[in-house]
Amino acid sequence: MLSNYIKEKQKKLNQKSDFYTSSGLHVYFKEPIDNDDVAIEKVISDLEASIPPHLRAEVEMIVVGTFDEFIERHINALYKDGAIYVSNLQDDNQDLYDDLIHELAHSLESPHGYFIYGDERVKDEFLRKRKNLHDILWARGFKAPVSFFMDVEYNEEFDMFLYEKVGYETLASIMMGMFINPYAATSLSEYFATGFTEFYINSDHKYLKKLSPSLYQKILLLQKQESLDNQS
Repeated sequence: MLSNYIKEKQKKLNQKSDFYTSSGLHVYFKEPIDNDDVAIEKVISDLEASIPPHLRAEVEMIVVGTFDEFIERHINALYKDGAIYVSNLQDDNQDLYDDLIHELAHSLESPHGYFIYGDERVKDEFLRKRKNLHDILWARGFKAPVSFFMDVEYNEEFDMFLYEKVGYETLASIMMGMFINPYAATSLSEYFATGFTEFYINSDHKYLKKLSPSLYQKILLLQKQESLDNQS
């Protein structure tokens, strides 16, 4: 038991505190990843191979660890000021990959927000789904003001209504064929980020294209540098 503890402690001490990818992305470990099966260098290499450089330009650093905001907001990752902060508690490579791509999506909203949201097609699509969700929930006895559903910004009270009153398991069933997942319904920003994540983790885009055609078209154009340059 003692020898195992010493080996584990030594392994963590020997783990790199940081490294740089070939593209110059700085990865810093505030705390080591608490799962030996997670290969972060491979995950980031796969991400850089999958996502065009112009969609990664805003992210200069990835910081791995546990942060107060994760606990306060019940999240695993966030994007802020050119850095993605991601939890060191990861189930597997796919879990980490999903977190990183999701926050990469949020990094695009400031520089390309007008392109994404300016013509309001994504917003209108989102609100149509929200209104439909309101009507379904109301009919099932989950009553909340329609104003909750028409607010595109994140609202903690609305999030708690979905999470605590309705429950994500029930929502997952109701939202099938409407939203990618329950989290996509929490705000317009998350609607975009979950769609972006789905676009890059699933090579077959048929479901996303059918489910959210306006969002799919925006992401498709974002992927193309020439379209981004012409319309930003």
